[in-house]
Amino acid sequence: MSADAREWVWEHSSSRGVARLVLLSIADRVPDEQGVAWASLGSLVERTNASRTAVRAALKALTDGDELKLLADYQGPQRATVYRLPRAAAFLAKLAVLRKEEPNVRVDQVESCATDPVPKLVPEKLQRYGIWPVKGTESDPSQRNPTGAKSDPSRRNPTPRRYGIRTPEGTDSAPQNRSEPKVNRRYSSRAGTVTSASEWKVDPETHTWIRQQGHLDRLGEEGLQAADAKWRAHRADRGVKSAGVWAADWRSWVAREHPPGRPNLYALPGKGPAQPGGMTRAEAHTAALLAALDDEPTATEG
Repeated sequence: MSADAREWVWEHSSSRGVARLVLLSIADRVPDEQGVAWASLGSLVERTNASRTAVRAALKALTDGDELKLLADYQGPQRATVYRLPRAAAFLAKLAVLRKEEPNVRVDQVESCATDPVPKLVPEKLQRYGIWPVKGTESDPSQRNPTGAKSDPSRRNPTPRRYGIRTPEGTDSAPQNRSEPKVNRRYSSRAGTVTSASEWKVDPETHTWIRQQGHLDRLGEEGLQAADAKWRAHRADRGVKSAGVWAADWRSWVAREHPPGRPNLYALPGKGPAQPGGMTRAEAHTAALLAALDDEPTATEG
């Protein structure tokens, strides 16, 4: 059923940008024709690879329209927020009727209409997917402003605890300036791993980069190991960072490294071929200067 819900978003939704990605992520979890699914803010951030602020804004825009509805009276596993795609639910109901006559009918062959009736929600069907009513929302309405007075909403919480798009995984007061390594990550899931330079391991993507950029041929196995050892020694006091940060820093270091026993002076004008692959002119000049300094005798050398 999630496949049909996703296809509805692709074919008939008017959402755009991050809002479209958020709607697709929720539709991907729709288990039946009711168009209901649960999703935490953290999972939507991870799936869309967008920031928390962008996901919140997308949810606000979607729930202000008619393509997504917040079911504040329900909660999913670990108190996750529950949503319904009402227009998708109406479309799925019509699609089910058509498929009784033509089983192979596709989503893109059926027109979605804003006037299609939205099926009534059946709560009992939701329970098999871990979606349950929030305690106190129906059986104990006295917990929500029992007098119904509009002038005194502050004594009791007049709305469910997680009204709007707030979830236990992130609220408006969530620390936006804290590190969120899984957001906008560059090196897939490894970017979220926090470690020290000495514990960081060269990942397969970096191994591929070494070969593609020609650094393995340029430095050789021994030169590459020496460059790795020097990098770890120089970064030993840098604390802990994400694996993606270490990978980028390690690559930059290797790109500047010259072969052992031979300074890389090719970056100087008129001294030879162009700089090695993967190095900019500035990096090549820097590498040449560092090589020259390494060859200079120090005051303690005989």
